Amino acid sequence: MNAPTETTGQARRTIRVDLAGRAYDIAIGPGLLDRAGELAAGLLAAPRVIIVSDQTVAPLYAARLAAAFERTGVRANTLTVPAGESSKEFAAFGQLMNDLLDQRPDRKTTLVALGGGVVGDLTGFAAAVLLRGVDFIQVPTTLLAQVDSSVGGKTGINTRHGKNLVGAFYQPRLVVIDTDMLDSLPRRELLAGYAEVAKYGLIDEPDFFTWCEENGAALLAGDAARRSHAIEQSCLAKARIVAADERETTDLRALLNLGHTFGHALEAETGFGPDLLHGESVGAGMALAFDLSARMGLCPAADAERVRRHLAEVGLPVRLRAIGGGNRRDWQAERLIDHMRGDKKAEAGRLTFVLARGIGKAFVSRDVDERVLHGLLDDAIAA
Repeated sequence: MNAPTETTGQARRTIRVDLAGRAYDIAIGPGLLDRAGELAAGLLAAPRVIIVSDQTVAPLYAARLAAAFERTGVRANTLTVPAGESSKEFAAFGQLMNDLLDQRPDRKTTLVALGGGVVGDLTGFAAAVLLRGVDFIQVPTTLLAQVDSSVGGKTGINTRHGKNLVGAFYQPRLVVIDTDMLDSLPRRELLAGYAEVAKYGLIDEPDFFTWCEENGAALLAGDAARRSHAIEQSCLAKARIVAADERETTDLRALLNLGHTFGHALEAETGFGPDLLHGESVGAGMALAFDLSARMGLCPAADAERVRRHLAEVGLPVRLRAIGGGNRRDWQAERLIDHMRGDKKAEAGRLTFVLARGIGKAFVSRDVDERVLHGLLDDAIAA
């Protein structure tokens, strides 16, 4: 159902996200940025798009993307937002909405998100509420966005209470993944995305995690074939889960949050700033989730160590002392747990974690003893 299909000529792969009445394609391959207009043909309600990008990505790619649309007779305008998580705050979102309305869009205008996860989340939420809903297309430029945040329709912004607490499930019409874009990505950004790649193996595909152990270093070093394989397998995994549980009404889609309860708490404690990228927080969070699983007797200690070892070997900061370039922080277990209590996955005052019975055996738990959790965090802070 979600199997990739070959296309001719350009080494492109297409994955279908099967949703009733809202199905869409993920196009994966080199050189697709310059073919975006062609790929979107037949999907646009009118020949008009507004590209939303950030001040880092726009100078690199916005003109090429606009030209790709204009070659197919589509009018394209571009708006930019500041780079970084600050653009996912209420004030920045309000500014974007006013800037969009200044362009005099109508309900047939399509928004195009050109950037990483922040731009994708922000633009998707803007599309969900602009004129009570317009179409949007994702053109993710980071590995993290290509394998995770651009697929599945989760959109939103942050508040002082936590990450992504205001948002909507709103599916794109198309996802265009140009693998060549990763060539300009800093290694730290690649690593942040790689954490999300490894996550799919840890959830329910142990053979893929083994592949990551064997090929992760080459992928990060620039091997194009391995990058394409990792993106394709990640998108296949996410498309399968999203098609089965689009709005996270069961615990199936919640498995995609492996590492996120810990990770969001770490991000909140660091102020959603540059000291900790989202993918870095997920990597540290996955290591902690496996450590907690082992401490609770759910998971072999050897599996927890295997996860921590691989993530550390590729260069992710899996220990708290490594976050922020190794600067020692005044981490406090109770503060981190308090952030977790405000997480949107918490239910009736109970914390929700994705834990594991082993590699590839993740499950959702709402029965974690906070004393055990506190002890784990105390030990992690002291390590």
